Amino acid sequence: MPERIQRVRAAELSDGPSTPGMLRTQAVATARVWAGMVRTDPGAVSAWHHHGEHESVIYVATGALRMESGTLGQDVFDAEPGDFVYVPPHAVHRESNTTDIVATLVVTRSGQGPSVINVEGPDS
Repeated sequence: MPERIQRVRAAELSDGPSTPGMLRTQAVATARVWAGMVRTDPGAVSAWHHHGEHESVIYVATGALRMESGTLGQDVFDAEPGDFVYVPPHAVHRESNTTDIVATLVVTRSGQGPSVINVEGPDS
């Protein structure tokens, strides 16, 4: 992106990095920052993934976010609208929507390298 302040309208979001089970659209993607939206259908569960060197902050706007991580995916919590979730670099996780409405998440990432790395499963 150019070195000037910009506005990105909702209609201008582009496809973001892909993980099965979720739809990412991006507003900003530079060498050090990624920002965009994630939409997850009711009952959907994403594939296992991590964000490489990136730190991520997720804001739950609608629906809910169930986050599974840790050894064998045993660390589980639910975040509701208004909640923020911090994901450290290399933290393998998957996300799901436990509600009957579309979950809408606002996501920002800071780091370098690929922002999404899909993996087979959690650490054992």
